[in-house]
Amino acid sequence: MIQSLALCAVLCTQLIGAKYTPDWSSLDSRPLPEWYDEAKFGIFIHWGVFSVPAFGSEWFWWYWRGSLNPSYIEYMIKNHPPGFTYEDFAPDFHAEFFDPNQWAEILEASGAKYVVLTTKHHEGFTNWGSPNSWNWNSVDVGPHRDLVGDLGVAIRKKSIHYGLYNSLYEWFHPLYLSDKKSGFKTQVYVENKLMPELHNLVTRYKPDLLWSDGDWEAPDTYWNSTQFLAWLYNESPVKDVVVTNDRWGTGCYCKHGGYYNCADKYTPGQLPKHKWEKCQSVDKVSWGYRKNMVLSDLMDLPSIIKDMVYTVALGGNYLLNVGPTSDGMIPPVFEERLRGIGDWMKINGEAIYATKPWKVQAENATVPVWYTSKGSTVYAIFTTNPKQYTFQLSAPVTSDKTVVTLLGNPEPLKWAPLHLSGLIVLVPDLPSSPAQAWTLKLDGVN
Repeated sequence: MIQSLALCAVLCTQLIGAKYTPDWSSLDSRPLPEWYDEAKFGIFIHWGVFSVPAFGSEWFWWYWRGSLNPSYIEYMIKNHPPGFTYEDFAPDFHAEFFDPNQWAEILEASGAKYVVLTTKHHEGFTNWGSPNSWNWNSVDVGPHRDLVGDLGVAIRKKSIHYGLYNSLYEWFHPLYLSDKKSGFKTQVYVENKLMPELHNLVTRYKPDLLWSDGDWEAPDTYWNSTQFLAWLYNESPVKDVVVTNDRWGTGCYCKHGGYYNCADKYTPGQLPKHKWEKCQSVDKVSWGYRKNMVLSDLMDLPSIIKDMVYTVALGGNYLLNVGPTSDGMIPPVFEERLRGIGDWMKINGEAIYATKPWKVQAENATVPVWYTSKGSTVYAIFTTNPKQYTFQLSAPVTSDKTVVTLLGNPEPLKWAPLHLSGLIVLVPDLPSSPAQAWTLKLDGVN
């Protein structure tokens, strides 16, 4: 009797203390932790067994054995002996040059405030020693090390938020295929593989962000998404800081979860009402590393900065992806892009970090301009050199206290008001910018 009363007391305490219930109306009411909106810019890293063949995309296994894509079949016939399986690629995922401190230095140099690493893509291979993925993880085979843990330690030394990507489904996992065959009326895969693994991932590495994916074949009720998120928000070791996205089951995109991804490379035409993120890849063809990528497949620095500015002006975060090689290197061309972003951010970062969308997000001024704001300060970012000494803006309403500067140059610029709103600014010769983007800072405007 005493034991029963004690158990009841514990359960009642847990129920009373539970802030969020396992339903979308409750979970969607959770405020997004402030750090995420302030961060604005993050780096996505796609790394796994798919980095070994490094052909086509990170969906290599599916295109080869799932959809039977002729180009992938031809690649295997030409380069590997009969009977070679996808699992045979894993021992060659050596990561022998993986230096997490070197990665962290590069990522810090990019100006990124958060990093999201793939812990498990749709192939099911885990980049940590998952107890639910025997002999199909980075500790048992391939690198023989805890990639998730090693990078996490290095990233956190740099005061960068550490996020983890996890695919809910696995293309060829027999338990998942069995559930799928039942029309998702059974949940053997969820109960015995997915949920134990997710809990292990969160409790072991305490991520600041959990980037869910691979959800689209089944509803959230199959994945037990609301139950998991209620635990994540109420009881997990990261309950107060963790941020999640919207990929938790069919119909959840742009509707439920933390912030919205909506779709890969999502680009809204106007200011969304909900916090969102654009995930983009330097390699426009693939998220994973490809041996056969060519320069024209890659975003150049001006394109990246323009894309990021557009995203932030519309209230989004920008998550830019790079794919490391199977031997653990960030390819030099990707490193060059990341360091180029960081160089631009050193001068213009105050127009990006911790800003809010302004009442006007863009205008066709002397050249196209994107606006961000911070209190009574407005930033006008332009990605085309006007090649003239006057610059006209129509949207800002000035006062006698308005001060205009060009970021990177502390000297106030001369300006004159227009009739009702707007101003004409006398701009100096613009400094050379590999990113082809500059920022006017307007203090004291409406």
